[in-house]
Amino acid sequence: MLSLVLLAIAGAAAARSILTSGSLDYSIPTRQAGSLPSSFKWSSSGALVGPKSDSRNIKGIKDPSIVYYNNRYHVSASTAVSSGYNMVYFNFTDFNNANSAPFYYLDQSAIGTGYRAAPQVFYFEPQKLWYPVYQNGNAAFSTNKDISNPAGWTAPKTFYSGTPKTIQDNLSGGYWVDMWVICDASNCHLFSSDDNGRLYRSQTPVSSFPSGMNEPVIAMQDSNKNNLFEASNVYAVGNGKYLLIVECIGSTGRYFRSWTASSLAGPWTALAATESNPFAGAANVAFSGTAWTKSISHGEIVRTQVDQTLTISPCNVRYLYQGLDPSASGDYNSLPWKLGLLTQTNSAC
Repeated sequence: MLSLVLLAIAGAAAARSILTSGSLDYSIPTRQAGSLPSSFKWSSSGALVGPKSDSRNIKGIKDPSIVYYNNRYHVSASTAVSSGYNMVYFNFTDFNNANSAPFYYLDQSAIGTGYRAAPQVFYFEPQKLWYPVYQNGNAAFSTNKDISNPAGWTAPKTFYSGTPKTIQDNLSGGYWVDMWVICDASNCHLFSSDDNGRLYRSQTPVSSFPSGMNEPVIAMQDSNKNNLFEASNVYAVGNGKYLLIVECIGSTGRYFRSWTASSLAGPWTALAATESNPFAGAANVAFSGTAWTKSISHGEIVRTQVDQTLTISPCNVRYLYQGLDPSASGDYNSLPWKLGLLTQTNSAC
């Protein structure tokens, strides 16, 4: 297994964020160790990546998963059109040039056409394979030996033969969405949401993964579904601690609440977990000039340790997210979501 030694999040301190040339500095910092703060502050880039003017005519790019590997940033994301979703892959060496990176639409691979969305990508070291975990009406996955070869993804397989009973029993009016896998030394855990205020967790031994996921349990719930909506991320942050963030719907847009635990099975203790003191949201994200979005929505911490433990450093965190022009309206699948980058500005280390 890859070392659990903390690796620094690929982010630059706020003091170095603007170069004399005016371009953003996205260099990789030295490795650091520290602890999570009880409140966060962020600066946001402008919109960095949006739909391209090509034959696909996608309306929005959403739900990014990002790893920094072999000196490149690798991004997988959802593509949205009025008729539904699929996924796209692109890579780049510098965020300043991210929007010019060629898109590879993953329906060109064996992942195929049809509803596929919300990928989470990681390297499963025991098998020497890359995995995207995503939704296709079920909890799905593919594999690939080389993340830089998007044509190499295999056809979808699923963790379950259908929607598990625990989720089905609670799904009325909601959707089973946003699958997320993280492994500890013994088990791989699958988190997911139902848009009804419940977060689910199931598990299987590392030696059995991806087979053998058991019946999910409710890991967390809220009577107000907007307070625990979807798009969970879970990371190991060192010293036996884990960080959970979940996207919520606030008074002005989307934002993230956060919790910590000493086990992936919980219990989870609130960290920055309100709209006024969020992990990330309108209350603690600063923009240069007019904010291009009021929603800090589905995304991922930039990972430099890419294995199944999802180990990050809590220092100088960066978060790639989806945002939306506040004036946008209309059909949800046609909204012009774009990607932006948060950089933590109150890191204590």
